[in-house]
Amino acid sequence: MLAKRPEGIFMSNDVRAINEMVQRESAFIDTILHEVHKVVVGQDVMIERVLIGLLTGGHILLEGVPGLAKTLTVNTICKTIAAKFQRVQFTPDLLPADVVGTVIYNQQSGEFTAKKGPIFANLVLADEINRAPAKVQSALLEAMQELQVTIGDTTHKLDEPFMVMATQNPIEQEGTYPLAEAQIDRFMLHVRVDYPSRDEERKIMDQISDHLLLGQDAGAGMGVQQVATTAKLLDARKTIGHVYIDPKIKDYIVQIVTSTRNPAQAGLGDLTDMVAHGASPRASIALNVASRAHAFMKHRGYYEAEAEEITSDQIVRRIFETVEVP
Repeated sequence: MLAKRPEGIFMSNDVRAINEMVQRESAFIDTILHEVHKVVVGQDVMIERVLIGLLTGGHILLEGVPGLAKTLTVNTICKTIAAKFQRVQFTPDLLPADVVGTVIYNQQSGEFTAKKGPIFANLVLADEINRAPAKVQSALLEAMQELQVTIGDTTHKLDEPFMVMATQNPIEQEGTYPLAEAQIDRFMLHVRVDYPSRDEERKIMDQISDHLLLGQDAGAGMGVQQVATTAKLLDARKTIGHVYIDPKIKDYIVQIVTSTRNPAQAGLGDLTDMVAHGASPRASIALNVASRAHAFMKHRGYYEAEAEEITSDQIVRRIFETVEVP
């Protein structure tokens, strides 16, 4: 057990002990990545972000054109940890009951019973989430925030780990229903999935074409094995809670988030009219937790600040460029 000390007073022995623990407990991540890359070519960022979501219980919003292995990636990850995977294709005629479930009448028993929907899984892929109306999108809110679903008068707890990964197609906007701000706020990470490189494209073509001609699934014959369990994933969350994050990094996170609320005070006055709503406290919590999970995946018991190019929208990029890295 590590001794508790005031914030900012962290002894090197503590860091060493945490580092050794993290290196030991995070070894299974490399094994998962090895298995996933038997099937998925490239897409390292997407795979990493999905694992961060599973390790922390955060939800992921993926944005990318069809055919970039989004479904294949999450399905393969679920196989490596023996997790239950459900995919829901969001369409304009989808109803909330199609996602969370409904109450049905059993004629034999004369009672009403709950028929659980596809939300009862470890990883739920809400494919093209913006193609269903707001009432269906909002059906996910309780599950994403409270880890529970209410069907009729009964509330049902969801199994952990639980994560929603939603996808959006950035090209087609006709006939879509943009996610409400309250819904977007439930996602820990917004990941833009790009096209593979030229070499990756060639490898994908060679790897997948034969299987398609033989009528096999994309991952058939690749030998993906279960190398961990959902229990191991939940144990990893406890270890991530011990990852040390320096007070300077905490201040850095808070400064980034508060800069979205008052750009002028951060020296970004030209962005004031462009920002309607700043990030909520969920943003600072998500940055803290995601950074610890990222350190865990890199087998580090501490989080270092790294200057990286931010590839999200221009406003967020400006904030990161303006707020000084400690």
